[in-house]
Amino acid sequence: MRKRALLLVTGYWLLVTLIGCGYTTRSMISDKFRTIYITPFINKVDITQETDAASKYKIYKAGLETDITKSVINKFLFDGNVKPIKSESADLVLKAELLEFRRDPLRYTESDEVEEYRINLVVNISLWDNKENKLIWEEKGFTGDTAYFTRGSTAKSEDTAINDAISDLARRIIERVVEQW
Repeated sequence: MRKRALLLVTGYWLLVTLIGCGYTTRSMISDKFRTIYITPFINKVDITQETDAASKYKIYKAGLETDITKSVINKFLFDGNVKPIKSESADLVLKAELLEFRRDPLRYTESDEVEEYRINLVVNISLWDNKENKLIWEEKGFTGDTAYFTRGSTAKSEDTAINDAISDLARRIIERVVEQW
């Protein structure tokens, strides 16, 4: 009797687990949205701030907003859930502005040289329903980042690390757009 009850409970649990679980590569975005226009990212990085000891690690890379825009478009192409188009007549419009580009030290050597940095790209983004001219959602302070070592076997160049941070930011933006709102 116990064996039968245990078998019944196990079978029921297995049935519920299999029915309740599901995986799909399909987007959670509404079917009425098939295309998206990504406006060029606007550069709002304030490079006129006074410098002090705490900000000596802040830098700026010219054309960063263009690199981010291209990366976001490429990630949408790769994702395939929403097709990026060059027309403002798209179903959706993604608007964004680059607010901050930071390079913060994370780890120092014994001689007080920076051994590891973290790069942060901070943006404000908003997604608009272009047909109804209605804001769907908005995210302030949306961040993509990466950490990198300056020496050793895992060392990266700063340019490589910046590209990694751009890729991380683009991936996060695409995930935010295609997930259920």
